[in-house]
Amino acid sequence: QVQLVESGGGLVQAGASLRLSCAASGRTSRPYSSAWFRQESGREREFVAFINWSGTTTYVADTVRDRFTISKNIAENTVDLQMDSLKPEDTAVYYCAVRYGTMETSKVAYDYWGQGAQVTVSS
Repeated sequence: QVQLVESGGGLVQAGASLRLSCAASGRTSRPYSSAWFRQESGREREFVAFINWSGTTTYVADTVRDRFTISKNIAENTVDLQMDSLKPEDTAVYYCAVRYGTMETSKVAYDYWGQGAQVTVSS
């Protein structure tokens, strides 16, 4: 199993930046893909970005591609989500997720989830 802990959320004004980090522990020697999802209150959890085991391949959702970047520190088993030029519509709980296997955009494909980090962007 893999345990995930997110950090770095908070309250910021529109136009600011935040960096979320997800620390993985447990069975991290087996190759896994990592992803970020977000969920606004009353809405479905949606895909934001994923990265492969080696950190060499990434994909970011069209809606945030020009502002968000996903990266991985293999030595530390962390996956970060850099969020720039934040907008009020980015307000959500952001979740880190992991699956053994190839990258997927569907939330049902992921086996392990963090507890979530609240990001609130004021106008």
